[in-house]
Amino acid sequence: MFKSNFKTMFRSLWKNKAYSFLNIFGLTIGITCAALIFLWVEDEMTFNRNFAKHDQLYHVMQNQQNEAGITTSPSTPGPLAAALKAEIPGIVNSGRLSWEMDQLVALGDQSIKEKGMYADPSILSMYSLQFVYGAPTTALKEPQSIVISETMSKKVFGDGNPVGKTVIMNARSAYTVDGPFTVTGVFKDLPSNCNYKFQWLSPYETWENANDWLKPWNNNLTETIVELSPQANAAAINKQLANYMGTKVSGSTNRCFLFSMNDWHLRNKFVSGVQQGGNIKYVRLFSTIAFIILLIACINFMNLATARSEQRAKEIGVLKVLGADKSGLIGKFISESSLISFIAVILAVGMLFILMPFYNALVQKQLAVNLLSPLHLLFLLAIGLITGLVAGSYPAFYLSSFNPVRVLKGIRIKSPGGVNFIRKGLVIAQFSASVILIISTMIVYLQVQHIRERNLGYSKDNLLYIQLQGSMKEHLSQIKNSLAATGYVENAATSLHDALHVYSYGDGFGWQGKRQGDKSAVYSNVVSPEYISTMHMKIVAGRDFYPGTADSNRVIINETMAGLMGAAGKPGSIITAGKSNLTVVGIIKDFVYNDVYGKGAPLILICGNYASTMMAVRLKPNVNLPEALAKTGAVMLSANPGFPFEYRFADADFDAVFATEMLIGRLSGVFGILAIAISCLGLFGLAAYTAERRTREIGVRRVLGASVIGLAGLLAREFLQLVVAACFIAFPAAWWLMHNWLQDYAYRTTIQWWVFLVAGVMALLIALITVSSQAIKAAVVNPVKSLKAE
Repeated sequence: MFKSNFKTMFRSLWKNKAYSFLNIFGLTIGITCAALIFLWVEDEMTFNRNFAKHDQLYHVMQNQQNEAGITTSPSTPGPLAAALKAEIPGIVNSGRLSWEMDQLVALGDQSIKEKGMYADPSILSMYSLQFVYGAPTTALKEPQSIVISETMSKKVFGDGNPVGKTVIMNARSAYTVDGPFTVTGVFKDLPSNCNYKFQWLSPYETWENANDWLKPWNNNLTETIVELSPQANAAAINKQLANYMGTKVSGSTNRCFLFSMNDWHLRNKFVSGVQQGGNIKYVRLFSTIAFIILLIACINFMNLATARSEQRAKEIGVLKVLGADKSGLIGKFISESSLISFIAVILAVGMLFILMPFYNALVQKQLAVNLLSPLHLLFLLAIGLITGLVAGSYPAFYLSSFNPVRVLKGIRIKSPGGVNFIRKGLVIAQFSASVILIISTMIVYLQVQHIRERNLGYSKDNLLYIQLQGSMKEHLSQIKNSLAATGYVENAATSLHDALHVYSYGDGFGWQGKRQGDKSAVYSNVVSPEYISTMHMKIVAGRDFYPGTADSNRVIINETMAGLMGAAGKPGSIITAGKSNLTVVGIIKDFVYNDVYGKGAPLILICGNYASTMMAVRLKPNVNLPEALAKTGAVMLSANPGFPFEYRFADADFDAVFATEMLIGRLSGVFGILAIAISCLGLFGLAAYTAERRTREIGVRRVLGASVIGLAGLLAREFLQLVVAACFIAFPAAWWLMHNWLQDYAYRTTIQWWVFLVAGVMALLIALITVSSQAIKAAVVNPVKSLKAE
């Protein structure tokens, strides 16, 4: 019986090739899109799952209250880790991490630049790093030891065991530790969906001993990681941590809390000290899009199956006369839809393997389809089964309800009003979803462009950042003169931070008239005298720094800082920092840093070279960029031999801030276009069916003098009305969705009316082109031939 039904289903599909193609191709596209989205979702949801103890690991965060509100930071005091393990029940282990930093690792004449961190030995056991060589229990016990990744090991030592060999860490930049280090272990490479990218780890104690400012309780420059026992209650520990800093630092109101490793990637947004989500919203968004695209593909199947009901009426009538009951027919039709669905799944798997390289390039990930993975296999089986059931259920119940007597007498089966209404409603739902996706894509793009074109307060064009390393700090004057002599460089300056990322902040600055208890966070950057002119910032009061050492202990503040200082916010005022008195010599127009979507924050620029970590190089306008880079690189290599010439563009740094939004925009656009394509496949099939049913009417109208254009318009009008109805539903829904999305951005674009007009016209044109091909084909048929056929 099964074999017979299987053969019948295949014959039916082969006999109706056009119908089968539309159904299978539409489902294939839908399943492929859904699979691609769920691969991305799986990668996002499994971030940091490579760490075996991810459920027990937490970052200790701090909420700091200030005049602007509550600032949440992962930076904590160095002594905190050991104190928490000793004093808080439930914390079974703790460790410290530095921020990620570059080091030049040298072995003989070979040297490479790699990112790494300084870590306590406990981090190795807490993170359960898998070692290829060496023992994790002893790997970071010695001060001058280092563990490296497999990739780094192969780069430096080639194949084989490097344990016991020595490398020279030679960055000679701020905060790092130089000298010979002994390789004590090699760990397996971390996966791409991991928050950490380090290639080496070295003892935190070595870093701490070289930088005494890490040791006090009032310096927040360390990441603290704790491991809870499986029985521990994180909420209860948070209550103990709330006022913990007050017991260690007199007068501190900072509140510590635990931040689970499971949330580091997707729920890392904090507003006023409260966790408010993060990229999880994009996971939910694209999961919804995947289900919508699958639903659109299923709607195609339903519409085409019910549209073909008249062609299958006699088949159903004969089967009923031969004894088939309704449940048997329902099973037959659902089996048929499931067969189509699994054929589509097989084709979708083939398309996945073909499209994966292009998709990975689009999403900047290394995703892969693993058919041996139980999760992937279960997903494909589930998607095939569910799609078959959803797509086939309504047609099955509808077709199995035909009256066999009426069918076999040749009475035309007329679709009841409810069926036609549902069919039209499904088409409207398809196009509504597609139009919403198109509108959303356009608004995401406009928001990104709105931010990118924002007046930053400085020029990011023709601006390079070069990290200071080796002996560069000792030869800054020579380097600047040599750069100017190339003829390609307009100016150069050094600073502690680049203009977009100013990390140093504190509430220890004072000024005349400062209110007692004011804990406003003030950001600061240490810059050379040429900084303002190099960055093309605008001075609104006072003067720029003088060159040379004449302006030591002089500062320039931004407009927001001047406003915070009130009457003291003017040139000539004194700002105190500990025992130092800093004289304000100028005020600059606010520029955008840290939060590109937000407003200005108080900032002090302190004149000096003592804490510089990077150089900003301004190239002249309209220079030949390859030649300018070659000349700049030659100067750097000459002044700092043994170190590679590495640079980054300021505008590329700026664009990187919008990487997530730009990715979301691209993905929405691609899947929106594919959703419309799937909808149009169904529309094409329905148009063909409608033209076939109205063959006689078309013939009569042609005989009576109707034109081809008029007939094509008559046939297309019904479908265009459905698309117009879809637009009326999609427009307010898209506005509501995108209006809420834009509320996350303090600096945001407005939703323009023309976005809806463009999306609506696009949908109408695509639908018109799709339907017109079938309408014109039916209209040009010889009326004599069509009337004879009737």
